Amino acid sequence: MILVPEASLDVVRATREATAFLRRLIQFDTTNPPGNETACSRYIAEVFEKEGIQAEVVEPTPGRGSVVARLKGSGARRPLLLLSHLDVVPAVAADWEHAPFGGEIVDGQIWGRGALDTKNLTAIWMALMLEIKRKGLPLARDVVFAATADEEMGGIWGVKWLVDNRPELLDAEFALNEGGGTAVTMGGRTMYVYQTAEKGICWTGVTARGTAGHASTPHNDNPVVHLAGVLHKVGTGQLPMHVTDTLRLFVERMAAALPSEMSQAVKMLLDPDKAEAALAVIPDRHQANTVRAMSRNTACPTVLHGSDKTNVIPQTATAQIDCRILPGQTPESLLAELRALMGLKGDPGEKIELTLDRTALATESPPDTALTKALERAIAKHDPDACLVPFLVPGGTDGRFLRPKGIICYGFCPTLPGAAEGSVHGINERVEVATMDFGVKVLWDAVTEMVL
Repeated sequence: MILVPEASLDVVRATREATAFLRRLIQFDTTNPPGNETACSRYIAEVFEKEGIQAEVVEPTPGRGSVVARLKGSGARRPLLLLSHLDVVPAVAADWEHAPFGGEIVDGQIWGRGALDTKNLTAIWMALMLEIKRKGLPLARDVVFAATADEEMGGIWGVKWLVDNRPELLDAEFALNEGGGTAVTMGGRTMYVYQTAEKGICWTGVTARGTAGHASTPHNDNPVVHLAGVLHKVGTGQLPMHVTDTLRLFVERMAAALPSEMSQAVKMLLDPDKAEAALAVIPDRHQANTVRAMSRNTACPTVLHGSDKTNVIPQTATAQIDCRILPGQTPESLLAELRALMGLKGDPGEKIELTLDRTALATESPPDTALTKALERAIAKHDPDACLVPFLVPGGTDGRFLRPKGIICYGFCPTLPGAAEGSVHGINERVEVATMDFGVKVLWDAVTEMVL
């Protein structure tokens, strides 16, 4: 890193602008479906162009616009991509305490759909882009801003389209995106997670076959009963453990940060025979379930269909299972694990058939790079007693389209402990202005270290 006096941040101005940007971004109803992100993208482009930053709105189909802007560097190093998405999940206004698309500030919190996912990150990136431009920093690499469409419905009209059709716009060495930054408190220590990996999709269909008949005369070849039996095994069992690079470093860093007794328990997370006992030490059940999902492929039955009539035993019954696979695993290895869990042996006369309905491989970035070191130093500066640990997100982000292209991608939008009270995708989504201030400061330090 080159130390440049001009790189000091005007925190008050940047936080004020990021907060104002977030409020305005929330006011664009970009509920997906249908998305309608173009108007929001044009607003961002106008903000940038007024400050002398060229921006392009890319609209592959009407209404589905993404915006990309670039601050040119010397080219000594490859670009850094600052990524976020503009679309949001639906919100029912009657369920909210404040209008989901109002962007109101109430008791120091900014309310609205997208306040945490991820218009907050978009707003921070906007403020940092403006600060870098105004200061005329001598950039060693380009800084690329991209706020995209369609992440919530698969990225087809957003990052995936850009990667497939305009790859030069997103070409970078490193990318910072959503999917990390949450503060986790355990044993009196605060740990911020940075997302280095995400699971792949392996949606699986299950068909149970039997003998059709009238429900008034039950028999022992009912496909609904066959299906219920194997789904019970899936719902109450677990697939085998697999230790990824991210999981190992996650455990090692957590263990190093915690008091001795908790440290020993956390280390047991890497032992298949002791992992469940270790998970019991984690007081937050959601956190425990998330850590469990980091350690193995998962299978969750979600959709069922039997007969169309109550008085008819159908010839077939079907289900869909949402399976997620770890880095290094394949759809074929997942099916083998699933068959074993169900007790299937592949005999010709078996009543159960599995099919792959949708697949996408998991992705993982190296958990220890120059960018992760920059994030670590930024956190140490602004929360000296905290530490940084890698994290595998059980779901997915647009980072899955970047990693196969050789872009090292991390999810990191730092959030103060206890700040994310309004849940992502839930009702009353909101973010504290203090968290916006914290995010601006941490990300400014990390970004400028990487680009100067």
